[in-house]
Amino acid sequence: MEIARPAPAPSPTPTGPAPAHPLPGVLPAALPPRTPLMRRLDAFDWLYALALVLGAAFALVRYHPVMDVYDDLILVLHVPVLAVIGWHWKPFRAFLAAVALLALASIALYQGELARAEQTFLLKYLISSQTAIMWMSALIFIATGAYWLGLVGRSDFGERTGSALTWIAATMGTTGLFVRWYESYLLGPEIGHIPISNLYEVFVLFALMTALLYLYYEGRYATRRMGAFVMIVISAAVAFLLWYTFTRDAHEIQPLIPALQSYWMKVHVPTNFIGYGAFAVSAMVGTAYLLAERGILATRLPTLRVLEDVMYKAIAIGFAFFTIATILGALWAAEAWGTYWQWDPKETWALIVWLNYATWLHMRLTKGLRGAVLAWWAVVGLLVTTFAFVGVNMFLTGLHSYGAL
Repeated sequence: MEIARPAPAPSPTPTGPAPAHPLPGVLPAALPPRTPLMRRLDAFDWLYALALVLGAAFALVRYHPVMDVYDDLILVLHVPVLAVIGWHWKPFRAFLAAVALLALASIALYQGELARAEQTFLLKYLISSQTAIMWMSALIFIATGAYWLGLVGRSDFGERTGSALTWIAATMGTTGLFVRWYESYLLGPEIGHIPISNLYEVFVLFALMTALLYLYYEGRYATRRMGAFVMIVISAAVAFLLWYTFTRDAHEIQPLIPALQSYWMKVHVPTNFIGYGAFAVSAMVGTAYLLAERGILATRLPTLRVLEDVMYKAIAIGFAFFTIATILGALWAAEAWGTYWQWDPKETWALIVWLNYATWLHMRLTKGLRGAVLAWWAVVGLLVTTFAFVGVNMFLTGLHSYGAL
């Protein structure tokens, strides 16, 4: 007589959402284990790190007379940061090397005389600060057109051209800022300062941060089809930059006002603009998501899953840096005005921006919100951020009115 055997117990049913996989359609078992970073480094990685150390040592020796202890500390701390970025993101190495070579070439051509900007061919037409930034501006517009031709015409050549031009534009713009820093000291040691003190300089910084963040995601996801959208916001920033330059002579280097003569500016402003750039990337990728979801250019854009992932990661990075920048700003305020927070219009709108993206991340991570709602939210978030960045200076007055248009 056959003995009945009990049926196997059913497997427990998962109660939460399925874990996300890095690649659509790839099971976790198919993904190789990730090797620790230090074990993945090769000889070229260590040579790159050595070059950074030697470059920092050269800067410390060459420019020590005009650097204070905070400048020295910031420079030293940048070495491991740039090393890790270059280890993770290989194209960044060539970018950094090109910027260093062009900036040093420009400094050498000046020979300590600012008047040579109009006398030396390469300075006048290529690598003085203003000409380098103008090259950046022109290349951004051309790159935007190339990306759109590539997207609409399904042309890989157009997209590759757009990507290459964006890299060159970022190189020229970064070179321009470094050279402008040097030029400010040629005007006088008391005038010299890091070029992140007015709207002209920070709009250049915004364009560069946004472009570099996008180029990272372009390489990370191996697709250039988001570039047409992200380059729109960068082109808009460059258009404003050109208008501001030619109507206000904003490119002229001015001495720092007393409120900005602080080492806090050197860490607060760049950190803030990494956040702004990341929020801009997320909004434009969100725009692409909304169009793709409605079937517009859907076959020419990355999948909705990729677009949503880029949007989320950009906001996460932007929120982290914006949070750090807000804390640094509060510390700066405490030193300058004796209090961490005064509900100044700029401070109030910074808090609104922070709460907006904090809520966005909360709704996605804890409530499982996905799709078009978050995409629309990212787009609206950029409008809120733009008002905090520029609108407050145009329409409101307060302790930060030194940045007025």
